[in-house]
Amino acid sequence: MNYENILVQQENGLGTITINRPKKLNALNKATIAELHEAFDTLNKDANTKVIIITGSGEKAFVAGADISEFADFSVEQGAELARKGQETLFDFVANLTTPVIAAVNGFALGGGLELAMAAHFRVASDNAKMGLPEVSLGVIPGYGGTQRLPQLIGKGKAMELVMTAGMIGAEEAKSCGLVNHVTTLEELLPLAQKIASKIMRNSSIAIGHAIKAINDNYTDGTNGYETEIRQFGICFGTEDFKEGTTAFLEKRKAAFPGK
Repeated sequence: MNYENILVQQENGLGTITINRPKKLNALNKATIAELHEAFDTLNKDANTKVIIITGSGEKAFVAGADISEFADFSVEQGAELARKGQETLFDFVANLTTPVIAAVNGFALGGGLELAMAAHFRVASDNAKMGLPEVSLGVIPGYGGTQRLPQLIGKGKAMELVMTAGMIGAEEAKSCGLVNHVTTLEELLPLAQKIASKIMRNSSIAIGHAIKAINDNYTDGTNGYETEIRQFGICFGTEDFKEGTTAFLEKRKAAFPGK
């Protein structure tokens, strides 16, 4: 499929999605969100794709926020629908993919940009990255999961301050509070993400998908994550990957997981 706002590559088991609106600092508009959904869905359904990296084009921004001009005159009902549809189409969708998603945060990740990065399974950042949820400076609040995922990652008090002040934090502070896992130079950002992806790809993609489900359920209201773990653990015993992994271990050889 041809995209207008993103670039998609797939090579050696690694899918890379690059938001490509550099003149708009890669801001998320309706069309870009739809394209991102399509790209993530296509890569996730491709058995050859073991890891997905999401990043932004250029050196200035991962995603500098949402395209405010699209919703500045919305009604209460339209605003609620905007948030609901966005969460369903992209943010919750990404968080619940069975293919691991790494956000490689280059430059600004603000508003919807940080919310997209937080929807990924984990984040790495360049040392020039700046992150924040500045929505209250516009008279609104984060609507794409930011008020939920930020406190899950950095704690309630820190999240409250960041949201209330509409402030930004740099990459090192983001690392110290658990928002990103690693910080490196802009030049080494994608190579680092690719290196981590290669480590992930050595393991069972089927087991990783079940692990994502179990970990996510720890943060799902009304769901017992321990019960999910028990159920997903059991399911693994019926997979070809489990048979190969245990056999390889007992035979003292490297596993060649079929991904089934």
